[in-house]
Amino acid sequence: MKTMPGPGAACTPDERKRLTAEPHVVQAANDDVALKTVWGWLKERPLSQNFTRAVDDAVKYVLDGARTGRFDLLGPDVDSDERASVGTKLQYRVLNELGLYKEPPLDTHILGIPVELKATVRTNWMIPTEGQCEISILTQVDMARRRHRTFLMRAHRIWLNDGANKDGKRGVAADALARFSLPLLDWTNLPEEPLASLTPEQLSVVFAPRVGQTSRLTSLFGFLPNTVIPRSSIETVCFGNKDPMRRARQAKEAIRAVSGLEVLVGSWVPDRLRAKEFGFHLETGDWVAVSATRARATTSEAVSQLEIEWEPNASA
Repeated sequence: MKTMPGPGAACTPDERKRLTAEPHVVQAANDDVALKTVWGWLKERPLSQNFTRAVDDAVKYVLDGARTGRFDLLGPDVDSDERASVGTKLQYRVLNELGLYKEPPLDTHILGIPVELKATVRTNWMIPTEGQCEISILTQVDMARRRHRTFLMRAHRIWLNDGANKDGKRGVAADALARFSLPLLDWTNLPEEPLASLTPEQLSVVFAPRVGQTSRLTSLFGFLPNTVIPRSSIETVCFGNKDPMRRARQAKEAIRAVSGLEVLVGSWVPDRLRAKEFGFHLETGDWVAVSATRARATTSEAVSQLEIEWEPNASA
């Protein structure tokens, strides 16, 4: 591990096209006015919500489940170039979530300060020459554990690794990240992917070739009762077909007949309210198949609560 010189050391970025490579003295985070300004602006935002939505959307965009039937970024049917492209897709989604715009000389401006946006699905970020000694928002996506985290750092050249790739990009030294970055968001879970909880045998049934959408969806909900299933998962199961949500609505009776499950749809207010009675929070586009056992248990709890509330007062 390379040990980095700290604040007070001299630093000069590599030669770069759009920015001058001027020598300067490295400042501590508390003395770096621009860094503190960007930090303050970001910390006023709901970053957990912003970055979770951005990362989840970028991953799903790359997987393109509605056309490919893929739901696992680490699956053998996803190549390394596609995985690497998550970082590029994520950049624009973060800009959108934060209400920012793509602006040179870096990726965006925050309160007039140029800011670089970098993301990785590996363990390090590759900083381009124009990003050296500039402020960077660094997001790491760990799909093996379905989580993400983000740092803010001025990526001084002396805090980057010596080796560069063919494009002149350098990785952030681990010691520098630990000592000189400002954590914006600690490890934060991504939404669960229900399809990932299916066994290989169940997946072979749900994704069986030459099987209709209704049959696939009936199997899906039968295997995953009392599980909130987002629209994207349904589209993935019905990949390559038109109007899968209409097919899903048509499958409700078939699911009830085969599995005895009541399917509730988050797009409908009565269904959302009924799902809430069963302990499920449905967003628009979410689905859940409630088992009869759970429904009876919920009804029994409600009756018991009413009996407690209406118990005659002994002193009456």
